Amino acid sequence: MENRCRLYLITPPVIEDIDAFAAQLTNALEGGDVACLQIRLKTAEGVAASDEHIRTVGRMIIPLAQERDVAVLINDRPDLAADLGADGVHVGQQDASIKDSRRIMGADAIIGVTCHDSRHMGLLAGEQGADYVAFGAFYPTQTKDASTQADPELLRWWQEMIEIPCVAIGGITVANAEPLVEAGADFLAVSGGVWNAEGGPRQAVAAFNEILDRYPLDD
Repeated sequence: MENRCRLYLITPPVIEDIDAFAAQLTNALEGGDVACLQIRLKTAEGVAASDEHIRTVGRMIIPLAQERDVAVLINDRPDLAADLGADGVHVGQQDASIKDSRRIMGADAIIGVTCHDSRHMGLLAGEQGADYVAFGAFYPTQTKDASTQADPELLRWWQEMIEIPCVAIGGITVANAEPLVEAGADFLAVSGGVWNAEGGPRQAVAAFNEILDRYPLDD
């Protein structure tokens, strides 16, 4: 892994035209380094797409990402992640446990956990075997109804104290990303900031990487 913060893409919450999104994803990945892609098909109100739709989307885009060395995670569902051959799962506080996710997906799977703005949740997730923790929301977001607002100081504290990688999430765009990178985020989780960017996904990914290149992480 490159010794700097990396980009963590999250799909749009709704994908109606899968072929069109596959082309959009390919375009984004041509813009520069992307560490992983989370398939998260859930409305802002928390209504998830059907299993059938998630499977259809997954079968189309997982190979596109993996052949470019981009790890793919499924939101909430370790069972679907395992069935689809994804690299891991991202779970919230009310979803499958880390223990169950590990049992379903195996020792090599990537398991990430939403920890909102809570140091305690982050530490607990680490103790339970999470591969990364996600903090946020750092900025207002239309992707979900965020119940917490995190401060960049949380990332700075985490980076100084804990070895497990931390992901910053919530309303991140090229215009507001830099303070989070400077504070020590290992990954920036971005959805609308790429898919809805004025210049298109490829240009947005390139612009994010220009910022990330300026902030090497300490060894």
